[in-house]
Amino acid sequence: MKALVLEKMNQLALREIDVPEKLGPQDVRIAIHTVGVCGSDVHYYTHGRIGDYVVRGPMVLGHEAAGVVIEIGAEVANLKVGDRVCMEPGVPNLSSRASKLGIYNVDPDVTFWATPPIHGVLRPQVVHPAAFTYRLPERVSFAEGAMVEPFAIGMQAASRARIVPGDIAAVIGCGPIGIMVALAALAGGCSKVYISDFSAPKLEIAGRYPGIVPVDLNHATLADIVSAETDGWGVDIVFEASGNPKAFSDIFRPVRPGGAIVLVGLPVDPVAVDVPAAISKEVRIETVFRYANIFERALQLIASGKVDLKPLITDTFDFGRSILAFERAARGLPGDVKLQIRMNEERT
Repeated sequence: MKALVLEKMNQLALREIDVPEKLGPQDVRIAIHTVGVCGSDVHYYTHGRIGDYVVRGPMVLGHEAAGVVIEIGAEVANLKVGDRVCMEPGVPNLSSRASKLGIYNVDPDVTFWATPPIHGVLRPQVVHPAAFTYRLPERVSFAEGAMVEPFAIGMQAASRARIVPGDIAAVIGCGPIGIMVALAALAGGCSKVYISDFSAPKLEIAGRYPGIVPVDLNHATLADIVSAETDGWGVDIVFEASGNPKAFSDIFRPVRPGGAIVLVGLPVDPVAVDVPAAISKEVRIETVFRYANIFERALQLIASGKVDLKPLITDTFDFGRSILAFERAARGLPGDVKLQIRMNEERT
């Protein structure tokens, strides 16, 4: 089958590749419709690695996806041929200690699309466990279905934050994940969410959502804005969603005493943390690695209409222009939030 293959760092190809996949009794075969271009995909393209995950051979990219079931295994009862679906890309060992504890996202045996050496889904079809495949409600489009995966990260962050209704939060980083974290925080009960970045176009997009207050770092620091608007007290929760090492230099300034810091963005290298600043406020620190037990809830929240992710889709490329989509994503244009690739123009 033809796929978008990362041959090595900075080298992509649209070519035939053999990805052997056998349909098991509890699996479904899915014709891929829409795939989102994720920051991790782009990072593998531009850097060839993320932490200990190193691209050592050709790998198909893509893990944010929606499609149509075209075949089901003999024991599958919850899905049928023709169902429109989205897929949770990480499959754990359900017998592992992590899975039994309910934290299968940190199962050392988890296989995750487009994470070396596992191939991703920028190809015509895939086989996936039915247990990690979710039917799209009628009102949810394929494009929105492909946004469930990144939104699930925002939902995981909101869950880890232990939001109390009425909380005020701040998000550092106004990329796709940062905006989705802000939306998930609002859906989880926050009354207001500040979001900071240097990109005025991205901040303008985020600021269209009621309850999100953009902070342009070209003109003021997040800590100064928060201090001025909270009488020096601070926000209840700070979500770090940029992954930029510079964000950690004063990350404890905007948070109130006894508040929480939730680390979502993933720096490439280790960063310095001001431990005395954290201790002096007794700040609770939480971390987020993907998500667990939250994917379907993210989908239902989108289906309810309470969270509208459509404004975040900046542009859509057909499959034949996939390389152009990645080249554009790697440029990091200020006005781009989420780029998507449509595999089959005939499916709607």
